Amino acid sequence: MARKTPTRRLAPAVPPSAPSKDLQVFPNPAPERDYVIRFDVPEFTCLCPLTGQPDFAHFEIEIVPDRRCVELKSLKMYFWSFRNEGAFHEKVTNTIADDIVAAIAPRFLAIRADWFVRGGIGTHVTVEHRQKGWKPQPKVELPSA
Repeated sequence: MARKTPTRRLAPAVPPSAPSKDLQVFPNPAPERDYVIRFDVPEFTCLCPLTGQPDFAHFEIEIVPDRRCVELKSLKMYFWSFRNEGAFHEKVTNTIADDIVAAIAPRFLAIRADWFVRGGIGTHVTVEHRQKGWKPQPKVELPSA
């Protein structure tokens, strides 16, 4: 049987998606209650501003939305937009927090960035934002069985 030559796949004329700093939002479907949205971003990359070498981090984001929520694909494209930028870990983490707060004005935001080990040192940066006057509801402790 003759061997079939594989067909070469052509690249699209326009990429299906591209990095963007534009965070899209949508109305909170349940603004009458507090609830937590959690995002897990295990493959964040940017560049070290001193060496140009890649830096890698795992971001965990928790949001208690107010009137708006951030759209997931735009958040993905936003994180991707840092890939070729040089910035210190602390600056990147705070910039992401500032940009999300500017886009959706959440009741609460917490970002935890676990930066992978570089030169024998791992960096962990935590940033929080609380809307003025917002207080979380008391935690409910349910009896165990």
